[in-house]
Parts: sequence; C-alpha cells; structure tokens
Amino acid sequence: MCTPPLLQGTQIRTMNIIDNDISASLQQQVKEAIASHTPLYIHGGNSKLFHGNPVDATPLDVSAHTGIINYDPSELCMTVRAGTKLSDVEALLAKNNQILAFEPPHYLYNKQDTATIGGAIVSGIAGPSRAYTGSVRDSILGVNIINGSGEIANFGGEVMKNVAGYDLSRMMVRSQGTLGALLNVSVRVIPKPEHNITLAFEASQSEALSYLQALRKKTLPITATAWLDNTVSIRLSASEPVLQSCKEKIKGDERLNADSFWQDIRDHQHEFFTAKKHSDKPLWRFSLPPATAEKIQLDGDELIEWSGAQRWIHSNAPANIINNIAKSLNGYASLFNDTTNSNNDISRFPELEPALFALHKQLKKQMDPQSIFNPNRIYRGL
Repeated sequence: MCTPPLLQGTQIRTMNIIDNDISASLQQQVKEAIASHTPLYIHGGNSKLFHGNPVDATPLDVSAHTGIINYDPSELCMTVRAGTKLSDVEALLAKNNQILAFEPPHYLYNKQDTATIGGAIVSGIAGPSRAYTGSVRDSILGVNIINGSGEIANFGGEVMKNVAGYDLSRMMVRSQGTLGALLNVSVRVIPKPEHNITLAFEASQSEALSYLQALRKKTLPITATAWLDNTVSIRLSASEPVLQSCKEKIKGDERLNADSFWQDIRDHQHEFFTAKKHSDKPLWRFSLPPATAEKIQLDGDELIEWSGAQRWIHSNAPANIINNIAKSLNGYASLFNDTTNSNNDISRFPELEPALFALHKQLKKQMDPQSIFNPNRIYRGL
C-alpha cells in the first residue's frame, strides 16, 4: 500500500486543515459555477496554456492545492496533489533514486518552470522515454476529482496490483480538464537508471528511420532516440557493464552534454523549438505507429523521436493536407503550438469519427452534465 513511510527521518505525509480548506474552496467554486451555469477553465501552472483549443471561461486555479500526500519508495508509488510542481515531485523522488517513468516535460510559462503534476496528467504529454518505459496512462493508479455535479469522486487506487475491474482514473489522461477538476493523483514510479550514455552518428532521415526500425528488433536498454540535423542520437540506460557491451553493438560516438540535450528536447528548449527562423511557422506533432519508416512529405524542419513514432514539424502547410498525410500513415497530427496565432479557426486536435465522438460526448455528459469544465478545450462541441 502507499502508506506514509519514513524518509531520512521525516514522515512523508502532508494532509492538513489547509489542504481541506483549499479542497473545500475549489469544490465551492465548482458548485457556484454549476448553479450559475458558468463555464470554468481549470488550470495550474499554465505551462501548457498553448496546448489545446482556446477556452472562454472563468478560471479555476488549482495551483495552491499542493503537497505530497503519500509516498512509499518501497512500493514504487506516490499520491500527490494536482497543483504540486513537477520540480518538487522529481526532487523528492531523486532522494530515493526514483523517477517518473514517462519523463514529463517542463514547459515554461513567462520564462518560469511552473509545470505541475496535474498538468502532466491531464495533458498526457510524455518525454523522450515514453516509447521505452511507458506512457502517462501506464503510470496512473488512481485519481481524486471534483466532478460536474460538484461531488468529490475517487477512481482507481493506490496500489500497483489494483487492476480489477474498469475505472475512470486513466480517462483523466489527455482529458485536458474536460471531465473534472483533478485534485489528487496516485502514480507509479520506477528506479532511476544506474547510468546513461548517448551514442550519436550522422545519417540521412531515410537511413536513420531504417536503422531505428532495425534496433526495435534487438534487446537493448534504449530509453530515448532522436533524429535531428542529420544526426541520430540513442540514449541507453543500464549498469556500466551492460552499457559497455551496448557500445560494441551500436555504432556511434558518445555524445557530450547528453543530459542537457535530452532535457532541452523534452522541455522544448532546444534550438529546434526556439529558433527565430521557426517563429512564423506553427509546430505540428505527428503520432504514428511505432513501425512507421516512411518519411513525411512536407517541407519544413523535422525532429523525429520514439524510433519514428513521434515527429515534430514546423510547417505552414494547410491543416487539411497535414491531416491527410497523417491519416495516410495510419496516424494523426495535432497543431501543438501556434505562436503565429494565425490558426485560431483550426481545431488543435483532429476531429473524431462520428461514432467515437458520440462516445466522448456520452462520457462528458456523465462526468460533466452541464459542460462547465474546459468547454471545447480538446474537441469543439465537447
């Protein structure tokens, strides 16, 4: 169980009257919004304000709802309040040589690291390790939310073996706050790798995709891959003897400052994302099947991750062309970040098939009967 353990002589449990006051205040704001039919925009650190369709609603700020509730390193699980900064969560995990498996990004808001654990969950965005150590959804054990009836509801649990039956805890991942206001979340954590190395070598895009697909058939401790500027980078995480053996199986030289490289990729602080030459082009994200080796036929600079499954492209191509290309590759494209503000009439996420949209609408009605939570944030009309 995620019972409160002792860590260096300090009990990791912070439930108190202040927390109850904040929870009660958030719940009261939701109840008042329901009574007045006032839409709410749920947010924490606002580091992902750009991600998703704009929402015209009254803010519901959960950033004051912070702190660790339970953390049991021996059980590899943690329960934390949604407004807690990712940096605080990861600092505590680091004391026990543990990490979040999905390597969540720390996007900046007003040049500050305001990213929260709640934002990481409801956005569902994972970092470089996602294809190798698991997604955000894979890490969810349980959630505590305020639903659209103003009630505090619990889904899932706090133990890794709690898998009996079907619950809605994982539905909060990528929900963009449209199903309820996330209060607390329980997640699994994993041990921090003993060592990391990154091997890099020059390759064209076609050569890189072919090589990365071939690597998928080998048993290697890969935790990140990227192709950028005609260079393939492969991060491996294991013990030193294992890594030494891997260096003999994978071509490439060891990359200097590799930790900074991957962090900049994760947080979109690499020049690929920040260069002025891209300021007039929206950033599109392609999500494709893992075995996709085909090139995307679009003009624009491109970054490839996850052995080809995730691709970032700066492009001014029309949205319908981009979406059709993604469909032809059995994937989808989303307008991830548009600093030009010239595509406000374009939905950030691809439209769903009618039958699937009907299911989403039914779930929304059950969880949020009056549609007050982040209306249109993920899909218009939802």
